[in-house]
Amino acid sequence: MATVTKETGFVRYACIRQKLPREIVMLRGTGCKWRRCRFCDYHLDASTDTEANYRLNKQVLSYVTGRYGILEVINSGSFTDLDEKSMQAIIDTCHARAIRQVHIEFHWMDRLQVAPLKERFAGWGIELWAKMGVETFDIPFRKSYLDKGIDTPSSSPTPEDIACYADEVNLLMGLPGQSTESMLEDLHIALSLFKRVCVNVMTANSAPIQPDQRVILRCRTFVLPAYRDNPRVDILTDNSDWGLGEELPPGEVARSEG
Repeated sequence: MATVTKETGFVRYACIRQKLPREIVMLRGTGCKWRRCRFCDYHLDASTDTEANYRLNKQVLSYVTGRYGILEVINSGSFTDLDEKSMQAIIDTCHARAIRQVHIEFHWMDRLQVAPLKERFAGWGIELWAKMGVETFDIPFRKSYLDKGIDTPSSSPTPEDIACYADEVNLLMGLPGQSTESMLEDLHIALSLFKRVCVNVMTANSAPIQPDQRVILRCRTFVLPAYRDNPRVDILTDNSDWGLGEELPPGEVARSEG
């Protein structure tokens, strides 16, 4: 499923060969600015040392070959949390490897930076697809339980509002309080408004909200089977399914084929 490069600390490079074949890198930035989502601890992969981040990111990008012409870039938080030198290194890598499409992630608070980024990448002949972590379109659940940072006391963006900025969305399933109906509704909305959807089945971490195995069973039984062959839907039943994020002993650097 993936070609994996093990960089110091975590696996940070892989190839996704299913549905939308692409290379994917996990870079490091200054970290998520929100850091209050009650289900997430990914912001721990961060550093305020931008020069060290750049050195690491440049090393990770050196493994990109351009074999599919598509690159996905993920990092803790928004794409805009990467330093300027890392941002330019991504563009330079794409230019050198004839990559014409890049997929990135962003938080709602950074939505106004998406259009300028698309213009910047378009200037190099690169189409930028922006993916937003919505997790669910159930506003009360997202606002009061997940504390996602999308909704304010006075307003909440509609799915149509979000679609003005995002080409793709992440959905999170397997949480306490979710029903089969709510998960199916999230997928119906996502596929009606966005180019692609990534479904993440909740896995345990150090955050306050933990997966509910009964909800996961319903998700696996009644929700996911209908979408497994949908080319627009990526399904991650574990957050390392793409070969990224595995923690390694300090100093270990290796490369393996999978």
